Amino acid sequence: STRLPPKQGLYDPALEKDSCGVGLVAHLKGVPSRAIVEDAGLALVNMEHRGGCGCDPQSGDGAGIQTGMPDEFFKRVALDDAGVRLPEKGSYA
Repeated sequence: STRLPPKQGLYDPALEKDSCGVGLVAHLKGVPSRAIVEDAGLALVNMEHRGGCGCDPQSGDGAGIQTGMPDEFFKRVALDDAGVRLPEKGSYA
């Protein structure tokens, strides 16, 4: 049995869930690319669990991909649409 840390701040061990499948697609030197996103999508499509195949749309189970924030895009949209200049990359959420 694995021992979980005690409840503190926003963390609650009662909310821990096991992942039924995890995939990782990344560039070893952290270089972003469209190919990485496409490969992650391909990995996701090939998952055969209920979230990946949409077999149980009522359960809340699901699957997806997580990407980095596109800094240049956010800066352009913030400036063009809201007149706001964002700080340097890594300095905003």
